[in-house]
Amino acid sequence: MKLTILGGGGFRVPLVYQAVAGGRGRVDVDEVVLLDDDPARPRVMGNVLGQLGAGTSGPAVRTTTDLDDAVAGADVVFSAIRVGGTAGRTHDERAALDLGVLGQETVGAGGLAYALRTVPVVDEVARRIAALAPQAWTISFTNPASIVTEAMRTHLGGRVVGICDTPIALVRRALRACGLDPRAFDRGEAEVDYGGLNHLGWLRGLRAGGRELLPGLLADDAALGGLEEVRLMGADWVRALRALPNEYLYYYDFAREAVAAIAAQRRTRGEFLARQQGAFYARAAAEPGRALTLWHETLAEREATYMATERETAAAGDREAEDLGGGYHEVAVDLMAALVGGEEHRMILDVANTGDDGAPLLPGLPADAVVEVPVRVDGAGVHPLPVRTPLAPAMLARVAAVKASERLVIEAARTGSRETAWLAFAMHPLVNSADVARRLVDAYR
Repeated sequence: MKLTILGGGGFRVPLVYQAVAGGRGRVDVDEVVLLDDDPARPRVMGNVLGQLGAGTSGPAVRTTTDLDDAVAGADVVFSAIRVGGTAGRTHDERAALDLGVLGQETVGAGGLAYALRTVPVVDEVARRIAALAPQAWTISFTNPASIVTEAMRTHLGGRVVGICDTPIALVRRALRACGLDPRAFDRGEAEVDYGGLNHLGWLRGLRAGGRELLPGLLADDAALGGLEEVRLMGADWVRALRALPNEYLYYYDFAREAVAAIAAQRRTRGEFLARQQGAFYARAAAEPGRALTLWHETLAEREATYMATERETAAAGDREAEDLGGGYHEVAVDLMAALVGGEEHRMILDVANTGDDGAPLLPGLPADAVVEVPVRVDGAGVHPLPVRTPLAPAMLARVAAVKASERLVIEAARTGSRETAWLAFAMHPLVNSADVARRLVDAYR
């Protein structure tokens, strides 16, 4: 079985390879093809993977810079591209911060700028997959996930799915806080009502054994205080919401605090990663025998500093050591094992807003809009589960506004229309100013 990784020189590729190699008893991937437009980076990753798989029977790895060669005949395609690299990300962040708005790479102005660069590229990628590997499943990690998945669906329909590890991590933490097995939902032993968009969603219901558990959890100070999302945003706010928010809701609900804290740092997250990863690739190329050791050292620093500014601002303390989401690489392997390996899993994925019965999963949003909801996945495909607890009106209003902005930015990326891009930025709740939106568009052009 052939697995293609688009963005195969990316820093997290070894995590994906480890998960795939560890899951060969579930899905027998015998070839992994790394595609990257920078030939130096996949060479470094090839060294890391070679050392990672030394003495094991991991899949064979080869690299290429040719898209058609990479996707032709693929059974599964993992899309993990970063158009513009870390240089593009740092520009996105700084341009927004200079105008007093959030520059985070997946939400707000930074996410829209990232999408403007990315949509034309994933359009071409999706067209080539449709032509050369029409039966392949495309699993997209590429941010901003809601926008990118929706763009790729134009060419691939239901055979592209967007994934993220944050919603399933939230569900697992909530189940554990209720005294249940964190993977009870995965196995169908618990039901969840989670809905929204990628990095903009809430857990509104949690049931097991015929009981609704969320109200009791929200009332339990000790149990609630152990949830990372609550430590980040505060128990009083979570109780006011009557729901457990995805951790990225911090950027919406505490936008002013987030902007102030990020602006006060000497370096943005993108600038930190550009410097850190640039040093890693240079050292790993110069010392190929130490590539794996250098990668482990860099990864440890990267993970320890994730959302550090936000946690410090919110007095949330250190990030939880145990990753109950498993990381997007493990989510991807679970998804692949269900789609092509005969397993069945319950997950939270980015899919079209249409249930198997044709009704909208989240009423109030277009049927073809990509939303993030619970699903059941098996060899027949991805089957959305009913969302029994609808989004509260205020939540739906925010989701609808962000989705409208996302769809405008797809149109702007495809048409090159400055006016449409201006509308996309102005309509986003984290920009909320036509004048600032116009200056953002000029900065990002």
